[in-house]
Amino acid sequence: MWTTWLAHFEKNATRRMPEAPDAAEVPDSWRATLATSLARFQLGEAGEGRVAREIDRVTMHAVDDTYRAALKLFVREEGRHARILAGMVRALGGSLLRQSWSERLFVRGRRLLGLRMKLLVLLVAEVVGLGFYSLLTRRVGDIALGRQLAEIAGDEAAHLEFHAAFFRTQMHGAAHRSVFKIGWWCVGSLACAVVLVDHRRTLRALEVPVVDAGREFLKLMERVDGAVLGSAFGGRAVCRVGVTNI
Repeated sequence: MWTTWLAHFEKNATRRMPEAPDAAEVPDSWRATLATSLARFQLGEAGEGRVAREIDRVTMHAVDDTYRAALKLFVREEGRHARILAGMVRALGGSLLRQSWSERLFVRGRRLLGLRMKLLVLLVAEVVGLGFYSLLTRRVGDIALGRQLAEIAGDEAAHLEFHAAFFRTQMHGAAHRSVFKIGWWCVGSLACAVVLVDHRRTLRALEVPVVDAGREFLKLMERVDGAVLGSAFGGRAVCRVGVTNI
């Protein structure tokens, strides 16, 4: 079932790296805070190699050699994003980070339990990445930086579907579905709230209301809920973190 995904990642792996964008296209008042936010996301995109190494030791339903190969190419694609984002940060006059408090939180979340928890946290990361890159793309418009962000957002949308497809294979009855729903909404809502706090200055500088950003994340959270569990198991979230007062 993973053959199509493997072909997708193999095709993407042939793409050339884009040149660094021209900072002159970005308003002066946006550059510093935008560079800071992109540096934080760059750090997260660069830190997922452990999953690629662990997948070879995992025996689990629907995890076969094709899935393992696709997952490793997914990690390589995230590494490509990290390199593109690094070019953006440097072009905007920013500096790359060695660590950040929010990135450490994601890393610790990935390491709490087994592979399923790691992939759940990666799926959450796709939601916040896709949501944030999409917001930035719409705001900065049709400039080189915006086009590169749009490309990354397109990749993240595919990654979201890839991980959702994995979790669909793990839903064996009502108990598994309930556990996923509770874990998804609690972990995902907390992560989205953390990102909104961590990047509130950038949202303010670009005049993107935090409430609008929260709605963007919520829409993607619901999209994953439906993709994994189907509309028959939909409904209200079990655990959500409010974002309107950040």
